[in-house]
Amino acid sequence: MPVVTSGTITSVSNSYRICRNGSVLVNFSSLSALKTMDLTDASEAHDCNYIELQHTMKNHATSGHFEKAMETLCRMRNIAGKPTVYDYNGLIYCYLRSHNASTDKLEQLYQGMRQFGPVPNALTFNTLLNGLLALNNLKTAFLIAKEMHSSGFVPSFSLLSGMLKKMIYFGHHIHSLNVFDFMVQLKYYPTEHTVDSLISMLGKAGMIRQAYFVLSTLLEEGHFCGTHNYNKILWSMCKSGQSYAALQLIHLMKKKGVAPNVCSYTALVYGFCKEDWHKEDLLLCLDDMESDGCKPNVKTFTIIIKFLCDNGKIEQALEYLAKMQSRGCEPDLTTYNVILRELCHQDRENDVLELLQVINEKGYLPSPHTCAALSGGLLKIGKSGVALEILLDVISKGYALDTAVFNILFHCLCLEGRFQEMISLLKTMKENGFSPNNISYNTILKGFAEENLEEAFKLLDCFEWGTNKPDSVSFNTILRAACKQENSSIIERVLSRMECEGFKPDAIGTTCLIQYFCKVGKFSACLELLELMLHDGCYSRITFNVVLDQLCKNGFLKTAFDFFRYLQSTCFTPDIISYNILIHASIRKQNKLLLSQLFKDMYRQKLKPDHFTYGSVINGFCREGKISDALNIRKLMLENGIVPGIAIYNAILKAMFQRGKFWDIIALSKIMAMEGCQPDKITFEILERATSKGWLKKYPEPARILEFVIRGK
Repeated sequence: MPVVTSGTITSVSNSYRICRNGSVLVNFSSLSALKTMDLTDASEAHDCNYIELQHTMKNHATSGHFEKAMETLCRMRNIAGKPTVYDYNGLIYCYLRSHNASTDKLEQLYQGMRQFGPVPNALTFNTLLNGLLALNNLKTAFLIAKEMHSSGFVPSFSLLSGMLKKMIYFGHHIHSLNVFDFMVQLKYYPTEHTVDSLISMLGKAGMIRQAYFVLSTLLEEGHFCGTHNYNKILWSMCKSGQSYAALQLIHLMKKKGVAPNVCSYTALVYGFCKEDWHKEDLLLCLDDMESDGCKPNVKTFTIIIKFLCDNGKIEQALEYLAKMQSRGCEPDLTTYNVILRELCHQDRENDVLELLQVINEKGYLPSPHTCAALSGGLLKIGKSGVALEILLDVISKGYALDTAVFNILFHCLCLEGRFQEMISLLKTMKENGFSPNNISYNTILKGFAEENLEEAFKLLDCFEWGTNKPDSVSFNTILRAACKQENSSIIERVLSRMECEGFKPDAIGTTCLIQYFCKVGKFSACLELLELMLHDGCYSRITFNVVLDQLCKNGFLKTAFDFFRYLQSTCFTPDIISYNILIHASIRKQNKLLLSQLFKDMYRQKLKPDHFTYGSVINGFCREGKISDALNIRKLMLENGIVPGIAIYNAILKAMFQRGKFWDIIALSKIMAMEGCQPDKITFEILERATSKGWLKKYPEPARILEFVIRGK
C-alpha cells in the first residue's frame, strides 16, 4: 500500500492547479469535466424535487390540511439549505387562504420557527398578523406585533390601527389600551374616529380614569383634542355620579382654550339631576351655560323635566316646561311624552287632556312613544280600561304604532278579561306589518291560561313563532296557572313538553311546582324537588322561603326549622324574610324558646328587624293582652327609623278595645293623628263596635274628641 506523505499531497495539489490552468494531463481534465456534468444533473434533479415539494405543500395548506403540509415541508430537509423562511411563509399564507385555519396550529408553527429556525422575517410577522386579525384572534395578534418589534421590525400603522379598531368593536378594554399605548410608543396616532370610539367604550365601562389617560396622552404628544373628545368623558363622569369632577374638567377645558358647548353643559345638567343637586345649583349651571354663549336646547330641558317627573315632582316639571318656552326653546314630542306619562301616574286626567290638546294644536302626531307613555302610565295606576280605550281609538285613527304598543294593548285586554279579542288583534298586528315577538305571545298565553288552560296549551302549537320558539317564560306562564288551579294533567303535559324542547324548570317554574305540592300536601315530593334544585344549582332564596312559609302555614314548624338549619349548612344564606316566616310561626305557636333562638341567630347574621318583624311581635303581644309591651315595640320601631303602618295600630287598638282600655284608645288615636297615619276601614269598625258596646254613649265628650282625632279633623 503506497504511503501518503505531505509531499504527495503537495504534488497532487500542484497537479490540480495545472489541470485547471492548462491543457496538460488531458485524461484528468476529461474526468473532471465528467464529474462536473454529474453534479449539474444532480442539482437539476434536486431543484425539480424541491419545486414539486413546494407545490404539494402549498396545495395541502390551501386545502386546510395543515399536518400534510407540515410533513411535506419536513421532507424538504433532505435538500441542502431547505426549507427556507420563505417556504414557511408560503405555508402560513396558503393555510390562511383555506378559510379553515386554526390559530393554535399557526401559533405552534411560529413557536417552532422561534426555537428551531428558520428565524421569522418581516414577511412572516406581517402574514401572521394579517391572518390573526382576519380570524379575530386579537390577543395573540398583539403579542406577535410586540415580538415583531422586539425582533427589529416595525409593524405598520394600518395593521395596528386595524387591531385597535377590532379590539374596540369586541369590547376588549384593557387590550385596547395596551394597543393604544404601543402605537403611541411607535409615534403612531389613531384616527380621530378611533380615539372617539376608544374613549366612548371606556366611558361606558366606567373606566373614566383610563379614558382621560387616552386624552391626556394625546395632549402630551402635541395633539389637539376638541370639545367632542372631552364631552364623552364628561358624559361618562356625569352618568357615574361624578358631577363635581365633571365641573372641574369643564374649568380645565377653559384653561386649555377648549370652549365647552351645549353638549358639555347638558352632560353637567344630567349629572346634577341624577345626583339630586339643589335647584339653585341647577339654575346657576343654566346661567353659566348661557353666559358662555351656549343656549340650553330641547335635550337640556327635557333631561331636567324627566328627572323631576321620575321623582314625582310634576309641578316643578311644568314650571320648567314654561321656562323652556319663555327662553325660546320649543318642546318636542319627547318632552311632552315624559310629562304625559307622569300626569297619568298621578291620575291627573284633566291635565292629560289639556296637554293632548296642546300637542294636537302644535301639529304633533301621536308617536308610538306617546301611546306607550299614555297607556303605560294609566296601567301603572290600575286604569287598564281607560288605557284600552285610548289604544283602540289610536288604532282606529290609523296612527303609527310599534310592537311595544301592541304588547301593551295585549296586556290591557288580558287585564280586562277580553281574551278572545287578543287573537283578532294578533291578526290585525300582522296585517299592519308588525311581527309579534315572544312578549306578544306570552302575554296572550297568560290571558288564556287564566281562562282556559287547555286552550292556552294548544296555543303553543298554534302561534307562528317564526325563528323563535316558546321560551322559559311561555312554559312558566302555563305552569304557574296549572299549579295555581291544581291541574295535575296540564302540569304533567307542560313538563313533558319542556323536556322535549330541551328546557329544565328554572327557579320560577320550580317554585310554582313546590307551591303546588305544598297545597296538595305532597311535602315529600316538594323536598325531593328541592334536592334536585340544589343538585342542578338552580336554586333561589325565594323558592326556599316559599317552602318555609308553606311548611309553617301547614303547622310543620319543627320541620321548617330543621329544613332552615339544613339549608344554612349547605348553600343557603337566609335573609330577613326567612327569619320573619319562622318568627311569625313561632309567635303563633307560642314557642318562646325557638323565638329567642331565631332572634339571636338573626342578629349574629347582622340582619335588622324590619316592618314585618316588628308587626309579628306586636301582634303576638296584642293577642296575649300585653299592650304595654306592644307599645314599647312600637317605640323601638320609631327609634330604628321604621314608621308603624295602620295595620299595627289597628292590632293595638283592637287589643285595647277587647280589654276595655277606652282612654288608651283616645291617647293612641291622638298619636296616630300626629304621625299622619290615615285610618282605614278596620279602624272605623273598631269605633263602631265601641259604639255598640255603649262606650261612646257613656263618655260623649271624649267620644267626640276621638271621632275628630281618628278622622284627622
